[in-house]
Amino acid sequence: MISKVKLNRINELAQKAKSEGLTETEKKEQKGLRQEYLQNVRSSFKNQFKSMTVVDHEGNDVTPQKVKDLQSKNKDN
Repeated sequence: MISKVKLNRINELAQKAKSEGLTETEKKEQKGLRQEYLQNVRSSFKNQFKSMTVVDHEGNDVTPQKVKDLQSKNKDN
């Protein structure tokens, strides 16, 4: 999970970019922080996805094969 300090910094840089613009150093910092944030979001979503099971109204497991493959790959690691 990304720290509150980093989230606050992302927001500060976004506000500054809108109001007055960013220096090259700040643009690089913003890009790095955004990449870290997106990596964190993707990882979190993937973990939720791995634990998902889809069941139809009759109680049958209809989890898509792609999800089952992710789950079995996770068990192997």
